Amino acid sequence: MIRETYNYYLSKDKLLAKRLRQVLGFTPRRLGLFKLAFYHKSMNDEFTQNNQHNERLEYLGDAILSTIVAEYLFKKYPSQDEGFLTKMRSKIVKRKTLNTLASQMGLDIILSDYSQGRLSSSMLGNAFEALIGAIYLEKGFDDTKEYVIGEILLKHLDIHTLENKDDNYKSILLEWGQKNNVNIDYRLLSKYKMDKRDRFKVAVMIDGDEVAIADDYSKKSAEQSASKSAISKLKI
Repeated sequence: MIRETYNYYLSKDKLLAKRLRQVLGFTPRRLGLFKLAFYHKSMNDEFTQNNQHNERLEYLGDAILSTIVAEYLFKKYPSQDEGFLTKMRSKIVKRKTLNTLASQMGLDIILSDYSQGRLSSSMLGNAFEALIGAIYLEKGFDDTKEYVIGEILLKHLDIHTLENKDDNYKSILLEWGQKNNVNIDYRLLSKYKMDKRDRFKVAVMIDGDEVAIADDYSKKSAEQSASKSAISKLKI
């Protein structure tokens, strides 16, 4: 309790402590760990200059979140098969959903304090996963699970709407290709830097012909955007 009180009232990062308390419902003891969760490697700061950024926390948070969501869905849908559960988990933990959840939670306000370049939606999802990793290290698995389910999934996610929504454009396009006996490939056209971050340009190839091109800060996101464009052009 003494550490939490110090962080909230006296720490040089007390503004962060106050904002985190609004989001999390508690003041972190290891405030530096939570601060690290909001540092992307593209930021030019004392943290990132010393190779301290949120990728390791993001890796941990991704694993913890996936486990919590898997158990939550397993209990919520006792009569559904593995395919349904896998698809639902993918819908929840995919980057687009995490970006939206992070924005609804107000993480964009915290992240903007540390971003010295353009704030992208993918950075929100990265910070979200890193924050889950930080909560796990601070509170342990059971408290993290309680927070994720009670304060995120039940408050900010309309899971029943998600059941009937399919915006995995790559999956839709690949299924169409299988039904119509056409070969669909994804080709990385280039990788370049924008705002000190890697950016990927990807093309959708159908039977060897280039149908659509898109770029994004991750290869997966670029493939999804290119697939969406291809679906629109092909009127699928």
